[in-house]
Order: sequence, then structure tokens, then C-alpha cells
Amino acid sequence: MAIDSSSSSTSLAPGFRFHPTDEELVRYYLRRKICGKPFRFDAISEIDIYKAEAWDLPGKSRLKTRDLEWYFFSMLDKKYGNGSKTNRATGRGYWKTTGKDRAVYHRSQIVGMKKTLVYHIGRAPRGERTNWVMHEYRLIDEELAKAGIVQDSFVLCRVFQKSGSGPKNGEKYGAPFVEEEWENDELETIPKEEAAEGVVVGDDDYLDGIDLEQVCAFSHFTNVYMY
Repeated sequence: MAIDSSSSSTSLAPGFRFHPTDEELVRYYLRRKICGKPFRFDAISEIDIYKAEAWDLPGKSRLKTRDLEWYFFSMLDKKYGNGSKTNRATGRGYWKTTGKDRAVYHRSQIVGMKKTLVYHIGRAPRGERTNWVMHEYRLIDEELAKAGIVQDSFVLCRVFQKSGSGPKNGEKYGAPFVEEEWENDELETIPKEEAAEGVVVGDDDYLDGIDLEQVCAFSHFTNVYMY
């Protein structure tokens, strides 16, 4: 299935960072994608992620920032039809699973799983390990399962480059300061009307009273860090 990755990109104004938590990625973004519902802010591209080399992925990101992580929706390429094994080989390398899958929780309930993969150049099992890392999220939702909705139709992937020092997952790295971009009139910001709306309670039952205390006042999808 061909996927159009040429959809319009967008840039955030200086000071804004797109850093959703694991729970937000699974319970809001991935769930809505699987259910075919629209997003308030369409920040995540849909691509065939295992058809591209790791170093080409930043250029395929819909959200154009100078942060060091990128997000994508992707369908999985099953090796054997309806089997459980997935083909993660690219043209010049492959993504290799490392460690055990980790559960994503909402309070004490498992709502998703996170798989960690590392990109290797060459062919298994003799590929050369790189510093490109991927977190592959899949949804676990009892309500959707009861409704007969296939939950593995899409996964959500977070890609980043791991450096020798600093945070292991890249989440706390700030975007490099580029003064020229502050004067770029083409930068797209969140519309004032949307920012004023804040969070709508009952949106897919994603947020409740306790969740609201944990969400940025600007919106439910953007964590804001000022430097």
C-alpha cells in the first residue's frame, strides 16, 4: 500500500516543543489513528517506516523542528501473512529488537506496549550497530477489542539518535537556538482559537479530572518548554 508522505509540514513557534508522554502517544494519538478520528493538531506523518533508512526519517517528519526526535505512524509488514513476526529490514539495514517490551500504563491498567529497536547497517546477524533508536508503540484497548476493531493496524514510532552522554531517550534535549528562525514569517503557530479552547473533557474519554491537572494549559497535545 502506497503512503503519501508529501503532506504539508508544519513548524512550531520558538519555545514550543512536541514531547508527548508514552501514555499520551498511545491513548490519544495511536487510538485516534486506529479509530480513524481526526487530530486537533496533525503532527505525525504516516509512512512505511521500515522501507526507509534511519537517517532519512527526519526528512519525512511532518513536524519540522530542530529537536532530536521524530514521530511516525506506520503499518507493520508481516513476514508470513497473518503471522506475528514482522519484517523490519530496510534496503541497507534492519531494525533489531533489544530488551523486553515494556508496558504503558494508565494508572494500574495496561493501555499499550513499547518495543525498543536499534538500527543496524548490513544484514542480520552481522549488521553494524548504529546510534539510531526507535520506540515502537502498539495499543491495547479492551473496549476496541470487544468492538472488533483491529488494534495492530497501525503502530506509532518515536525515532531518535542516542548520544554517548545525556538523556538516553532524547526526550530532554532542547532544540538548538537558531535566531534566524525567529524572524521567519512562514513559521506556523497554533491558532489562537485552538489554544484558547484548551482541553475538551470527554474527548474519547482520554482525559478525566486527574488527567487535566497533568496537561499543559495551552493544549492537550503540546508540552511547552521555554529556554
